Amino acid sequence: MMIIFCLISHQLVLNFCLNKLQQVTVETLEKGFLINVYSEKNCPGLLVSILEAFERLGLEVLDARVSCSNNYRLEAVSENEGQAESIDARVVKQAVVQAIRNWSESS
Repeated sequence: MMIIFCLISHQLVLNFCLNKLQQVTVETLEKGFLINVYSEKNCPGLLVSILEAFERLGLEVLDARVSCSNNYRLEAVSENEGQAESIDARVVKQAVVQAIRNWSESS
């Protein structure tokens, strides 16, 4: 089981289920996004794919907390590097979903 919570630098909640084992939600906050990724199974390497997607969007992770026992959880604080108005929750969600697809195809 994998759970990722990322707090990034914009109130729209989006929900997406991918291959019945991942769920992605993106919520716009005042200065960023709250991103949740859930998986029923362990997904080695998925974190790297998601962080690379953030980097391509210009989202910088400022602080992160990762723990794993029976599940996997990441909490990361990030902000937008100068493009705050040009990126919305839909763009972030699409980037995360594409990162999951790319990871899934390469696994």
